Amino acid sequence: MTQTDDLRFPVGRFAPPAANTPAVRAAHIQTLRLLPEQLRAALNGLSDAQLDTPYREGGWSSRQVVHHLADSHANSFIRYKLALTEEWPTIKPYDEAAWARLADCRTPVELSISLLDALHSRWVALLESMSEEDFQRGYIHPAMGRQDLARALALYEWHSRHHTAHITSLRTRMGW
Repeated sequence: MTQTDDLRFPVGRFAPPAANTPAVRAAHIQTLRLLPEQLRAALNGLSDAQLDTPYREGGWSSRQVVHHLADSHANSFIRYKLALTEEWPTIKPYDEAAWARLADCRTPVELSISLLDALHSRWVALLESMSEEDFQRGYIHPAMGRQDLARALALYEWHSRHHTAHITSLRTRMGW
């Protein structure tokens, strides 16, 4: 793995879990439950200049990463609701990089962390109410194909750790 790969994937690339068991899903849900708290800890004490420092050359700043998490997880929550109420709906992807350049991604990070607090409270409540059969439901992603909700949960658990590690590994490298 090259240094760029290390910086881009500080917790490794996503790999779906070998098993889709209630215990595995419970651990994934716990990561989602703790994400806002983990982000607050990762960002604690950073100045605006530090928040605006990219985690790698050509990468997003910590500020953009936090706003991206709110955007991405809001999209995922809606995708879950679509999948639970429709038969394999085709979802609409979005241009994450273009969204990260919009003006709202320059606002204080606490706005998106507060959004994640509320969003994850609802998402966790939904996830904990789901049956085995519900986790087999899913949606069709135009680029990635059929995605069941168990796999989507694993992906967003990884996504939470992945982006939090962008911030914490930057802090470590910079000595913040």
